Amino acid sequence: MVTGKGGTGKTTVAAALALGLAAGGHRILLVEVEGRQGLAQLFDTPPLPYVETRLAASQGGEVIGLAVDPEAAMLEYLELFYSIKRGGSVLRKMGAVDFVTTIAPGLRDVLLTGKAKEAVTRKVGGRPVFDAVVLDAPPTGRITQFLQATHEVADLAKFGPIHKQSVGVSTLLHSPQTVIHLVTLLEEMPVQETLDAAAELRAADYRIGRVIVNRARPVLVEAGLLHEGSVDEQTLARGLTQAGLQSGVAVGLATALATEVNEYSQRQAVEAEADDQLAAAGLPIVRLPELSPPVDVGGLFELAGALEPREWQYPPNGVRS
Repeated sequence: MVTGKGGTGKTTVAAALALGLAAGGHRILLVEVEGRQGLAQLFDTPPLPYVETRLAASQGGEVIGLAVDPEAAMLEYLELFYSIKRGGSVLRKMGAVDFVTTIAPGLRDVLLTGKAKEAVTRKVGGRPVFDAVVLDAPPTGRITQFLQATHEVADLAKFGPIHKQSVGVSTLLHSPQTVIHLVTLLEEMPVQETLDAAAELRAADYRIGRVIVNRARPVLVEAGLLHEGSVDEQTLARGLTQAGLQSGVAVGLATALATEVNEYSQRQAVEAEADDQLAAAGLPIVRLPELSPPVDVGGLFELAGALEPREWQYPPNGVRS
């Protein structure tokens, strides 16, 4: 599972992770559950239906996309566990499905994670259909609530198919098969939300994988060499003149450059402090380069290469979620 504060690029990272895992002939399912059609935009395809759809090939492997729709998932659930097929279409027309998932939001999350669980456990000829399932999960602000919904619904429904399904999903989410990666930027609010989410997930007994620092900028000047307001414009102008620029041009350029250097210094100080906070949490960190927006499929492959997820440590048995 991949989560992160809104705007950190968690969907992009989830897509790159899926491409990286597919390399070498593996079949990966990439799932989104927020209804934003973010995967379709990234892979430049029409909006994804509630059907597993091939998105990309990667070094002999492939990435299959699935946009889970809560209403369709509920109708599928009713047909599977209660043999309600024609009645399901009637419920859709009545708006009953939307009504149920609205008054019981926990059930909505169970339906979403339940679909991912079905993909993880699905087998053909005794072998898993997918080598890994990557879920583009809700943001860090509600990731624990999203995962805990299955446990809460299992407590409410003491028996029957709903209880059994909820227990099965909860067991998978807490098992060694599932890891949760946290995407962040080196900024104060995303880092703090990442640390808070990591603490909540640990307390709820979920396994954390990597902290993935997205859009990491290169360090151009060593720490300590720059301080805000420390650039001497006159010295800079003389240096530009010696480099061959006309005096008037050098003076004007020196002012602009001094402003840029000071802004860079401030940004670097913020990123260094955020980096220290993440390091202190003791979580493994992976850094992704900053790419020029918008990120296209070529950029996703570049990020996949930077992630190198095939080298990460995973439980040796079973499908990875």
